[in-house]
This record gives sequence, C-alpha cells and structure tokens, in this order.
Amino acid sequence: MTLVNKFVVSGRQFNVTFLLLALQSIVCITCVVVVKKLGIISFRDFNTQDAKAWLPVSALLVNVIYTGSKSLQYLTIPVYTIFKNLTIILIAYGEVIWFNGRLTGLTMISFILMILSSILAAWIDVNDVAQAAGNIPPASTSMGIGLELVSGMMKKLHIGYFWMLLNCLSSAGYVLLMRKRIKITGFSDWDSMFYNNLLSIPILAVFSIVLEDWGAVNLSRNFPTETRHLLLFAIAFSGAAAVGISYTTAWCVRTTSSTTYSMVGALNKLPVAASGMLFFGDAITIGSVSAIGVGFFAGVMYAIAKNNQKKLESRGQSILPLSNRN
Repeated sequence: MTLVNKFVVSGRQFNVTFLLLALQSIVCITCVVVVKKLGIISFRDFNTQDAKAWLPVSALLVNVIYTGSKSLQYLTIPVYTIFKNLTIILIAYGEVIWFNGRLTGLTMISFILMILSSILAAWIDVNDVAQAAGNIPPASTSMGIGLELVSGMMKKLHIGYFWMLLNCLSSAGYVLLMRKRIKITGFSDWDSMFYNNLLSIPILAVFSIVLEDWGAVNLSRNFPTETRHLLLFAIAFSGAAAVGISYTTAWCVRTTSSTTYSMVGALNKLPVAASGMLFFGDAITIGSVSAIGVGFFAGVMYAIAKNNQKKLESRGQSILPLSNRN
C-alpha cells in the first residue's frame, strides 16, 4: 500500500491528499459491507455510543495517514520507512506509562540500533544534498543558482522531516489509544476496522472541501487524462488493501502488545524500503543498504528480547530495568 500511495502522491502537483484518503476509506467500507451482506464476516451494526467512543481513534488514524502521505511527498521510501520505525520507541514508553509495560536491557539495545538506522538514513539525505551542490558548474554557482538549488533541496528535506515527526507522534498515539479503546468497548477486529474507516470518511470529506481546491482545472492537474484511469485503479486497489491492513492491525494490537505490533510492522517495511530502490529510482548506496540492514537486525534483537522476557516471566523472575510498577 505504501508503494501505491507513493505512486499516487508523487505527481508533480498532487495536492488533494484528503480526497485521496476519503476515496480509499469509501472503497474499504464498501468492500466490508458487501462481504458482510454475503454472510462471510460479521460485525456490529452502527451505534451512536460506540461511534462517540471510537471517534478519537479515527481522528488519529486520519492524521496518521495524512502525515504519512505528506512525508512521502518529500522523502524517499527508504528514509520514510526507517524513520517510521522510531515510532516503536514512543509506543514502548507509552505502554510503560499506560499499560504497566516493561522494557528489558536487550529491548533497549534493539531501540538503540533502530535509532542508529534512522541516523544512517538522515545522513544519506544530507550527503545527497552535498553531492548535488558539488556537481553544480562553477558558472552556475557564480550566478547564485547553486545556492538557490541547495537551499531548495534542504527546505524540502526539512518539510519532509517535519511531517515525519508528526507522523511518528500520531502513529504512537493512534496505536496506544486504539488498544485502550478496544479494552473499553470490547470491539472485535472487524468492529475496529469498520468504525475506523467509517468515522474517518466525514472527517476527511470536511477537510477536503474546506482546504483543497475542487476546481475542474486543479482536479485535471491532479488526475491528468493520460494517467487518470491508472490513478483511480491504484486508489481503488489501495482502498481494498486497507481492509486487510485495518483488520490485521486491530487483531495484532488486541492479541499481543502495541510495541510488538509496531516492531512487526517495522520488519515488514524493510522490504518496502528495498523496493523503493528497485522501482522508484532511490539511490542504492552503502549508507542506504546499511540503514536497512541495521533496522532488520534491530527487529531480530527485539524478537529475541521479547522471547527471553516471556521465559523470565514464566519463571517468575524480575525484569530489568524500566517499569511503571511499584
């Protein structure tokens, strides 16, 4: 789904992100309602009280998807993916505060490796800007063109990292709040998926109408005639894919922990980062490959840490070092 969204929002003048997300949610809801009518799945009918309880979760989900889409406009897929993994650390400390979670020493090492992976990713971007500055002809530099070009590239990076920060904070808040709401409402996985997407549609529609240009010229620019059918198909496909993503997200958060869900997601995103190099022309360098490799190793370390933690808990032994329990 990340690859499809990257394809859709990478147009030169794409500026209707809220409309894109609303269309994806509509496709998602249509799919699950049809499947429910066929008797394949079941979930609760719409209830106002349930909707009120779940509305903050849906609002955070909209924020997660929107800030993620904006990040993809300014950052490469590998850099976006690796920085997204920093959310794991925020979620882990959120579990310590909200759910009496515990962090072991090995878990902390995996977090440090994840941070190292993100530093490598940032270094790649800065190095690219430096190389671009070095390749500018002297004549262009004397005319001030080089300075303007480098300034524009750095500004783009800063904007991308700003959206990435908001995305990490929103993602952590979304996952933690969803886990808490599932415990309160007793939602099944399909219930969570249904309300997530249904309640996000009016929020997205309002933001799209208020903030985005619905003029014929702008819509034509965002969906050019030569690629319109392909873009609409990509949006429909990503909306259908969101059914599986929303369902498995709710299932994983309910049955495991928010941190484990995020770490599994981080490992899943590493192949996505590699695909960005293959399909979107992202540079294949020692730095980018190292960043992905370190991120993968951090995921393996985390899996080992969680396995060891379960063994210690089953033996009744205490766990180091961070705990919110007194």
